[in-house]
Amino acid sequence: MNRKLLTLFLSAFIVLSYATEKNINVTKNALRAPAYPLITIDPYTSGWSFSDKLYDSSVKHWTGKDLPLLGVIKVDNKVYRFMGVEEPELSPVVCTSEQGDWTGKFTTTKPDNSWINMDYDDSKWAEGKGAFGTTINEPTAKTNWETEHIWVRRVVAINENLKGKNIYLEYSNDDWAIISINGVEVLNTGNACHKNAKIKIPANIVAQLKAGKNIMTAYCRNPVGNGLLDFGLLVEKEKSTAFDRVALQKSVEVQATQTHYVFACGNVDLKLTFTAPLFMDNLNLLSRPVNYISYAVNSTDGKSHKVQLYFEASPRWSLDQAHQESVSESFELNHLVYLKTGSKTQNILGKKGDDVRIDWGYFYLAAEKENTNYSVGNSKKLRADFVKNILTAHAAKGVNENANLALVKTLGIVKQASGKIMVGYDDLYSIQYFGKNLRPYWNTSNDQTIISQFQKANTEYKALIEKCNAFDRKLMADATLSGGKKYAQLCALAYRQAITAHKLVKAPNGDLLFLSKENFSNGSIGTVDVTYPSAPLFLYYNPELAKGLLNAIFYFSESNKWVKPFPSHDVGTYPLANGQTYGGDMPIEESGNMLIVTAAIAVIEGNATYAAKHWDVLTIWAKYLIENGLDPENQLCTDDFAGHFAHNTNLSVKAILGVAAYGHLADMLGKKDIAQQYTNKAREMAQQWTKMADDGDHYRLVFDKQGTWSQKYNLVWDKILHLNIFPKEVIEKEIAYYLTKQNKYGLPLDNRETYTKTDWIMWTATLSKDKATFEKLIDPVYLFTNETEDRVPLSDWIFTDKPTMRGFQARSVVGGFYIKMLEDKLNKQD
Repeated sequence: MNRKLLTLFLSAFIVLSYATEKNINVTKNALRAPAYPLITIDPYTSGWSFSDKLYDSSVKHWTGKDLPLLGVIKVDNKVYRFMGVEEPELSPVVCTSEQGDWTGKFTTTKPDNSWINMDYDDSKWAEGKGAFGTTINEPTAKTNWETEHIWVRRVVAINENLKGKNIYLEYSNDDWAIISINGVEVLNTGNACHKNAKIKIPANIVAQLKAGKNIMTAYCRNPVGNGLLDFGLLVEKEKSTAFDRVALQKSVEVQATQTHYVFACGNVDLKLTFTAPLFMDNLNLLSRPVNYISYAVNSTDGKSHKVQLYFEASPRWSLDQAHQESVSESFELNHLVYLKTGSKTQNILGKKGDDVRIDWGYFYLAAEKENTNYSVGNSKKLRADFVKNILTAHAAKGVNENANLALVKTLGIVKQASGKIMVGYDDLYSIQYFGKNLRPYWNTSNDQTIISQFQKANTEYKALIEKCNAFDRKLMADATLSGGKKYAQLCALAYRQAITAHKLVKAPNGDLLFLSKENFSNGSIGTVDVTYPSAPLFLYYNPELAKGLLNAIFYFSESNKWVKPFPSHDVGTYPLANGQTYGGDMPIEESGNMLIVTAAIAVIEGNATYAAKHWDVLTIWAKYLIENGLDPENQLCTDDFAGHFAHNTNLSVKAILGVAAYGHLADMLGKKDIAQQYTNKAREMAQQWTKMADDGDHYRLVFDKQGTWSQKYNLVWDKILHLNIFPKEVIEKEIAYYLTKQNKYGLPLDNRETYTKTDWIMWTATLSKDKATFEKLIDPVYLFTNETEDRVPLSDWIFTDKPTMRGFQARSVVGGFYIKMLEDKLNKQD
């Protein structure tokens, strides 16, 4: 055992011993996740279970699109499905904009109530191509829509008899949508966004769909941000299933790097573990595009049983849309079996946007050759051959269009057996960076291949699984000591989501780039106000990754490609980092973010060398904050979804602490006069702030409106970096007030709405002076996560009075959950 691994084990042992002494069960994660991470490599290769039982739904991309991955065990010739579903095949009856062209009549002026009926006169309405939305940021939008409301009428022709068939409405909406068919409402989304969602249409409404013309109508309200409205109909083709019997899932548990399942399969128990060895102190390993699916079978009756395992993957893992053409093959090399699939077109870096999946490069299943059969082909035949015991290994070079990949592991007649398969993706090129295509970090010098990565993964498997187990235990123990058991369980769930919402590459100048995708929002790349909330995780484990979050923004300004006196919002739309594409600037927001995170890096590292490298541009940003930050004008901030307003007190806090951060950096660099000047200025601004924002027992949302309030989560940096800019009573008064404003599922963001941001609650809770108060603010977030009706990867924008999300999912900002652990680490450094 190497020294680093031994240290990890000993550290975990010490923490666990303490927990045992205090009667704290730290290793078990009892949280019912809204969605369970399975395959987590990067924003594109990201597979999740959206259901409690692994066999109750298809594995899905975080966007909600299916990434079919089937798992089946055969015990004494009896077949049990334990993963995925045999999805019914759906074909368009009425196309969405992604399936074909469609045209509708629309208005942005409210019509009378009869507008949903076929005989309504829409002759004065405008005509446009669907989808309708913000064309600059929504790649599927064909007709630009920027007002708050839109009403759309679409006459559709039905050319087949749909009587008795299962029909689904497919829709995308941002935000609130109401859709009707032939004058009857079939969907009211409420105040929530969806992309390519599907609902089954009730039989009584299907019965009204007649051959010939029908009317579909949709209303959508978008109060702020991007808008989108798209809809169509799908018909289910005749079902044909081979794996109807399911195993009995006994348990599921999420740890930081692994998700563990246990199933009863007749007289055998199956343990299935999904592992992503995401260790941030090893960048080559962090970027290695290979995950493990481990299995272990144990007889429960003391007898030996004949056991086989079947894994099947769809080519959709390498496609943006299900209708795209793919090519698959299989081969053997150096004792490993490989099954490979990719799109036929291979348009590298040819797409950008939010609800977009990769369709270049190749997806792989791999396994050790011994006791492995494999094939590529039609899914129905592959499944039937497995059931009949006639699926045999054969290499399949050449063209196998739209073929699924199947691996069979024959374990023999056993009481116990274990093994693994591997899942990986070779994206060839990952990011376009100011016109230059960049390879993934693991292949920066083009001296590696995906085969070499699989071979390393196979060789290192046992050691990495041991290390993952130790890391998971230690993380849970450390987080429990920091913030309690519920806090620890939330941190474990957030770990893989936060990391794999990024792509790691190296810039042409040698800079490390750890570029986020702004998931389920606008798809921006390198967004500064996504970096800011996610930073605590990376500051805690490896500040080099925190620098990787900032480097592209520094380069954009220092290269004079961006000439404004504040940082850009982003450097493009993922995966194209060629310059800001977001429609508005966030001057104070992003200036404060960059200064504060840079200061945090310096404090963690114990030196300001990184800041010195960027001193000129940091100075420009700090001066901007002094001139404009105390009482902000009407401008965008990170919480722009809540609406824009001037005199934002929390934004002012960020500006003041940005100035203080610059002063602290100057002090670390020995620039004492500058340090004193900027630190004194920050304290002067803070004194003004306390007077301007004071509202008796709390501080206001905006300086000029009494009776308002908001979370002042930005104050957390004053506390954890020990800047000592604001009077301590500011935090104490705010926390006391917040405890009177909590709802069942958390503390609202401010007085205007009942929704909140979970990352900001973590920061606000970290302002608490004791663990008991911290837990009072965290516990409702845990309750929401455990009870939410929205089965998607962690949402950070949720309602506090009902168990539903407002928007956003699978975003890196949940790295902000680690702010409390970061505080404890910084306190230990002092």
